[in-house]
Order: sequence, then structure tokens, then C-alpha cells
Amino acid sequence: MQYWSSAGTRHRTGTHMTRDEIAGKLRSLMKSASPAQVEWDSVTGQTEIATIGFDSLSVLDLIYDIQQAFHLEFDAEEMTGIVTVADLVDFLEKKMSSK
Repeated sequence: MQYWSSAGTRHRTGTHMTRDEIAGKLRSLMKSASPAQVEWDSVTGQTEIATIGFDSLSVLDLIYDIQQAFHLEFDAEEMTGIVTVADLVDFLEKKMSSK
């Protein structure tokens, strides 16, 4: 698995998950939620989420899946500005460390 982080560090978050663990769990969720045929080995942190099959409806399903899998609560509006996979990993890391 390629590391999906913009920072390139592997420090632990406040919930005892490393960025690699967050990225791995996110990758699994994205694979199951994406309606598109995606070459997942080519997806990196810099990959734009819209290019891997997520439209406005499927991204709402993904948000729900993320909230359930990571035991987080947040409004979809908090995710405005998230463009890349690494942006999403960063967002989740921040959310988890503030729990």
C-alpha cells in the first residue's frame, strides 16, 4: 500500500492510530464505496477524490461510512476544501486527535 499522507510522518494520533493505519482504513472504505473501476495501486495522497469515482451522492455514502468506521461525528460541510486523498487523511487525523 502506498502511503496516503501529505506529511510523510508516521506518528500516532490521539486515538492510537498511525497515519498509515488511518490511510489503510480509508483506502478500504473508498474501495468498497467507489462506484467506479479504479486502479487502486495508482492512487496516491495527491490523487483527487473526484477522479476516483466519487460524485456528490457517492461521497455522502463515503462520509457516512467514514463516520461509522472511525467512530466520528462531523458535518459534511466541514469537508469543504478537501480535494485530495491526503487532504482527507489529514482531516481524519485532526478529527481523531481532537476526540
